[in-house]
Amino acid sequence: MKLENIRIVMIGTSHPGNVGAAARAMHNMGISRLSLVDPQCPIGDVAYARASGANVILDNRETHADLGAAIADCSRIIATTARRRSLPWPELDPREMAESVFALDDKRQVALVFGREHSGLSNDELQMCHQMVCIPTNPGFSSLNVASAIQVICYEIFRYQAEPYQLPEPEGPDLPASSAEVEGYIEHLRETLDGCGFLNPQQPEMIMQRLRRIYMRNELTRSEIHILRGILSSVGKQLG
Repeated sequence: MKLENIRIVMIGTSHPGNVGAAARAMHNMGISRLSLVDPQCPIGDVAYARASGANVILDNRETHADLGAAIADCSRIIATTARRRSLPWPELDPREMAESVFALDDKRQVALVFGREHSGLSNDELQMCHQMVCIPTNPGFSSLNVASAIQVICYEIFRYQAEPYQLPEPEGPDLPASSAEVEGYIEHLRETLDGCGFLNPQQPEMIMQRLRRIYMRNELTRSEIHILRGILSSVGKQLG
């Protein structure tokens, strides 16, 4: 899936600042296609000011009278909503959403649909979507500004596709660590703790024995050992 195949669809937006802030969020994360459905505000100076330089997004925006026109060429439509609906709907969290989008091939067009500031999406609009994504928030204050919601969703998409964040393909089952690998880690841990002054020089084995029990209660795998030793190596660099 290419980023240019993904569009942000904003329905009935009533404040131009939200459109501008959404454009800025999109540009930050490399998503360039913005579709406005029945906007309830002019897209002028306020929107461009809030875009903070992401003018190209606003300049190239599309405007449609209804959602159907905005998503006519899309084969995957994902709604964002904070409200649970009475009708069960396929529901994803933002990370699962990003994964599902990038599982699609490059010929597909994807729409991420955001509702009105005060009322969100209507049930009829939701019926036009394949899936629903909910951003986890504080249950006592769950309402997100629409531009903030767009930032979260665009970030998850960017994070998933960006080279530094790609997880390597698994080569096979994660094998248990050998005794030598575990002992190598524990010795590495001892050296690091000694270097930062954590161990009592009079009784260093007391704490090391307790730490050993923690690790031996579970069967560590090779990848877990690599992660743990990577942490210790980073600490060692900071200690000089």
